[in-house]
Amino acid sequence: MKKDININVVVIGGGPAGYSAAFRCSDLGLSTLIVEKYGVLGGTCLNVGCIPSKSLLHLASLIREIQDFSRYNINLGNTKKLDILKVMNWKENIVSNLVHGLKCMAKSRQVKILQGMAKFINKNLLEVTHNDSIYNIQFNYAIIATGSKSIKYPGISYEDNRILDSTKALNLSRIPKNFLIIGAGIIGLEMATIYSSFGSSVDIIDSSKIFFPSMDRDISNFFLDKTKQYFSIKLDTSLIKLNSTPTGVSVRIKNNNDSSVYDQIYENVLISIGRRANTDSLNLSAIGIEQDSLGFIKSDNQMRTNVSNIFAIGDVVGQPMLAHKGIHESHIAAEVISGKSHFFEPIVIPCVAYCDPEIAWTGMMEDQAKNSGISCRSVTVPWKFLGKAISSNCFDRGITKLIVDTNSNRIIGGVIVGKHAGEMLSQISLSIEMGCDIDDLALTIHAHPTLSESLHIAAQLFNGTTTDMINNK
Repeated sequence: MKKDININVVVIGGGPAGYSAAFRCSDLGLSTLIVEKYGVLGGTCLNVGCIPSKSLLHLASLIREIQDFSRYNINLGNTKKLDILKVMNWKENIVSNLVHGLKCMAKSRQVKILQGMAKFINKNLLEVTHNDSIYNIQFNYAIIATGSKSIKYPGISYEDNRILDSTKALNLSRIPKNFLIIGAGIIGLEMATIYSSFGSSVDIIDSSKIFFPSMDRDISNFFLDKTKQYFSIKLDTSLIKLNSTPTGVSVRIKNNNDSSVYDQIYENVLISIGRRANTDSLNLSAIGIEQDSLGFIKSDNQMRTNVSNIFAIGDVVGQPMLAHKGIHESHIAAEVISGKSHFFEPIVIPCVAYCDPEIAWTGMMEDQAKNSGISCRSVTVPWKFLGKAISSNCFDRGITKLIVDTNSNRIIGGVIVGKHAGEMLSQISLSIEMGCDIDDLALTIHAHPTLSESLHIAAQLFNGTTTDMINNK
């Protein structure tokens, strides 16, 4: 069956960037269609990524919090009898409810969802196939939002269901006794947090010599110290060999520092070594869309590709591959298409690793600023000085750091490690975007007792005016 469709805007991909672009286009009066190969909105983020992982991480945090109270001889329940199937069912219900909500919003905005695989025929024509149906979509504008997918480790067969990518790791039907994670990035750390709290013995290996290279060493060392009791992280370590055996997945691992080699069998192995653009089936060469050496689509600060009526947003345009960045880009693309003179020009893009403790950072790190020739000074507040952290039993795993340009006294970066770090980070991002002086933060009254007081104390500490710590100024 063939069918012709004429539309103002076609959005390829129904993830957070894609559906946000479509909804914004509709709100601006443009007839809009989403082409989504799975037929449901939410993409990797909602269906098999951010939302299900954060659901499991919330549960992991509760388990660890209950266990932590045992140091005070307070028993809040048995966390060792975890029914993983009930956990996975709870997680799927969360995803299902959110997917249903998006479907309702699409319907109310009269945004149609067409299931199928899309490929460009020319710069105004898209062919979409699904089963025996073929759709020819004539469009004025297209927005590519096809996202990314896990990079495959070379030379490894993924046919063994004990060898996992991040999607499979979120859908295990049993808790592995021991678990190897290859890659100490955000996904690896979050999975380590989940399964170590569920009872797995978790090892992480990474070929990098430095943990979280973009982070200041004081922060990464703090995190490593606070997580070593839950899982191990072996840096400067490489996978040499991986084999499937009847008793598990056999791996040979080499420490690159001293060339020592060891063999071990794991019940499951997660390979999390990065992601690449999801563009293979789009036939981009037919319309001359420019891509970089890694396959990511090149776009300008209005999210326009080198083909003037085709835009690209989200993971498919490269780092940082974050849903909130993609959503912001989606609004820019939709508004530019509608005729507005808008640009993607954030000063900072916040990042959060939802492990335990959480790591949240934004702006320039201290080492980065100094290497760039910026005169700066940092202030750090351990959470043992916060009444809220002490009363919430998270005082020993929290730290707040601000980086300030000493020539202008403006906040240029910050890191928070600890409970709800991601929730507090926006105050630093807003300060940087608005060009706040450190005094603005120091003179803003913060509620007491709260964890966000750590930002207030840090600002006062910079000025030598805090009464919650000993001033060094």
